[in-house]
Amino acid sequence: MNYPKLLEPLDLGFTTIKNRSIMGSMHTGLEELDGGFERMAAYFAERAANGIGMIITGGIAPNFESSRGGATMSNEKEAAQHRLVTEAVHSADPDVKICMQILHPGPLAYTPDLVAPSPVKSRIGRYVPNELDKAGIQKQIDDHVKSALMAQKAGYDGVEIIGSAGYLISSFLVEKTNLREDEYGGSYENRMRFALEIVEQTRAAVGDDFILIFRIAAMDMLQGGMSWDEVVTLGQRLEQLGINIISTHFTWHESAVPTIATMVPRAAFTGVTGRLRKEVNVPVITSNRINMPDVAEKVLESGEADLVSMARTLLADPEFMSKAIEGREDEINTCIACNQACLDHTFGGKLTSCLVNPRACHETILNYEPTTQPKKIAVVGAGPAGLAYSVTAAQRGHDVTLFEASGEIGGQFNLAKQIPGKEEFHETIRYFNRMIEVHGIDLRLNTRADANGLKEGGFDRVIISTGITPRTPAIDGIDHPKVAGYIDVIKGNVAVGDRVAVIGAGGIGFDVCELISHSGPSSALDRDLFAAEWGVDFENHPRGGVTGVEPQVAPSSREIFLMQRKETSVGSGLGKTTGWTHRITLARRGIKMMKAVEYVRIDDAGLHVLRDGQPEVLDVDTIIICAGQEPLRELYDELEAAGVPTDLIGGAYEAAELDAKAAIKQASYLAAEV
Repeated sequence: MNYPKLLEPLDLGFTTIKNRSIMGSMHTGLEELDGGFERMAAYFAERAANGIGMIITGGIAPNFESSRGGATMSNEKEAAQHRLVTEAVHSADPDVKICMQILHPGPLAYTPDLVAPSPVKSRIGRYVPNELDKAGIQKQIDDHVKSALMAQKAGYDGVEIIGSAGYLISSFLVEKTNLREDEYGGSYENRMRFALEIVEQTRAAVGDDFILIFRIAAMDMLQGGMSWDEVVTLGQRLEQLGINIISTHFTWHESAVPTIATMVPRAAFTGVTGRLRKEVNVPVITSNRINMPDVAEKVLESGEADLVSMARTLLADPEFMSKAIEGREDEINTCIACNQACLDHTFGGKLTSCLVNPRACHETILNYEPTTQPKKIAVVGAGPAGLAYSVTAAQRGHDVTLFEASGEIGGQFNLAKQIPGKEEFHETIRYFNRMIEVHGIDLRLNTRADANGLKEGGFDRVIISTGITPRTPAIDGIDHPKVAGYIDVIKGNVAVGDRVAVIGAGGIGFDVCELISHSGPSSALDRDLFAAEWGVDFENHPRGGVTGVEPQVAPSSREIFLMQRKETSVGSGLGKTTGWTHRITLARRGIKMMKAVEYVRIDDAGLHVLRDGQPEVLDVDTIIICAGQEPLRELYDELEAAGVPTDLIGGAYEAAELDAKAAIKQASYLAAEV
């Protein structure tokens, strides 16, 4: 398949971007690691070597008070470190542009020294910011300018100044966070002043032959946020001051609208970019949930953007663009927007990686080198761990036979893909199916491997990835006909009544509640439905895109109780960047969430529980058990006792929580060493 729009060069006058693809900004944590710049160089260079047009780094702070203890670009010593990155990228492909993002977090900084236009604490911030005086404002402007100059010295082709997301510049733009009464507050003309002075003075300092990108909150998803006229006015003024490219961003981090989760439709926000593109005369970047080349091509072909930013997409597959160029789209390891190893790690202070590609940000550590001693390997179980091991080992040159007792690969991903909002999990299964073909793996479906057969099969090594079995809690009456396991519910093997109790409020419990409370099409596949459910008005664009818009969520036709033994808030253990979306969704549908529940017994009357020491009977028709898992290790134990070289991976190794991230990572590292 050809992608003429995606592969078309973009002439900026003084330089050319080789195609319309951008690896967008994502902070990885490599910036702060000891030796992290060498690792960052390898990380970006691998993407550069595979056809990306331009790279924008993760956010780099312009000064100490904005750094959160992290990476800054404020002097020549720091610039020298960054030269490792720029030289690696330009060596990989001299035509690839790399720009450094200047990010001043302002009210979101993790330090008591944080600054902002006014002492207004962010809903998700740690501290009340210190109000900048006029001298402090000029210092922040000067520091942005100096940071850009240092980036230029470091060999970057340009910088992106981020003016969105609730960071410093955007907090000047919005009235609710800018309470000033001087020339930097009050009217919108005044509230724009800080952003415009940064751009004007930066352009004067770096000259005309340096790419300047400004990231604007085209729809900030805030009640009382920026109006459309304000967005357009800012874009036009930025153009007048010499900005080369405007990058559209959607949401502030404190917004109550998801923009990056798997429940968000692909390219959901590109129409907003398209509207702004009609109002300015410089190229415009769009972003968010663009994870396959045909999606990017359609966005560009429809005139909704000039460039397409794909950050997590390039985490998941560094060869994304080369595969698109070579017509190997079916070999792309697609980003499923789970956020578990990328943004959840980023916002949790951990090193970023990727659930479907554990090499991401570990390019100098985890490599799949061709083996010099090919082995005959049996892998039992084609869930995420077994698939990752099989593909990695076969890619390296081992002879792999993959046994799967069922009629399809995927394991627990076959359950996940049934949950409304998790349709992207189909892509990972599609990818592994293709990799099985590409690497010549002998896949044996509907085949239950046994110890004798494996011992006699002449295998040098056996990998057990037999997964889990759901745990049955010790509750009196657990065998009652009202009781159903979550696997049977998700597969549709049992009828679910109108009044339901779900025992266990982990990720599976939430998924089950999503499934049984949902009616109609999935909002992940329908932009208009998504907008209605989350209260976004794309057509009229009120302030922030959401002001005065009520989410339209139909209550569940079932009465559902989601409960847990723990005394912590229900759902507190879910992912940092997606858990809140699941809690909000279920609450809006009327699901009753109960904590600190003691399960007494199950009988014809329903589920008997104790809450705060008081007995209560839930008159329910169906009780769904989502109370954890046990590893399936019998085959491993038999082989080990027989002296067969055997490894245990995935849920069979550790089933405390279903964790595809840990399973794929463990399997990949093990297969890289065999």
